Amino acid sequence: MPIDHDLLLIPVDHGALHLEQLDDRHRDALRALCPADDPVWAIFPSSYAPDRFDASFAALRADPGRRPFALFADGTMVGMSGYLNIDAANHVIEIGGTYLTPAARGTGLNRPIKDALIGRAFAAGFNRVEFRIDVRNTRSIAAVEKLGAVREGVLRKQRITWTGHVRDTAVYAILADEWPRP
Repeated sequence: MPIDHDLLLIPVDHGALHLEQLDDRHRDALRALCPADDPVWAIFPSSYAPDRFDASFAALRADPGRRPFALFADGTMVGMSGYLNIDAANHVIEIGGTYLTPAARGTGLNRPIKDALIGRAFAAGFNRVEFRIDVRNTRSIAAVEKLGAVREGVLRKQRITWTGHVRDTAVYAILADEWPRP
């Protein structure tokens, strides 16, 4: 089955959730969701805190290998997530760059967001969905494990984050034949 790249760009509705391609019209709303004192910035690959927001947002939008989504719950923006490291030749895609505003964490939103993105990736023809997570990010690791993703290993000293930390990256994956069909 060939990859349907256009399907990756179409808005996703999943219950009370709405995901649409992140673009410049979302800039100010997303900025308002990213407090300077959010402890997640210490383990996030890049910071979206106010003093770094514009540079990080511009880099995200300029990356041709990314397909970021603005996330809305009941019509209110709650964060962003999306696709990256799209390898159509091998039918592999990664989901990442997920940021939920502190008020949305622990509310159960992450699961339906990831369900929608994973389901869309498989519908588009991908065979494998990956998650690459800083090993210090125990909250994200627990969430991905709840999805049924399999831990495949750790890439040691794989990435340098915006803080200069050289992170170890846990690699998880879900295969299309492991994913329940709705």
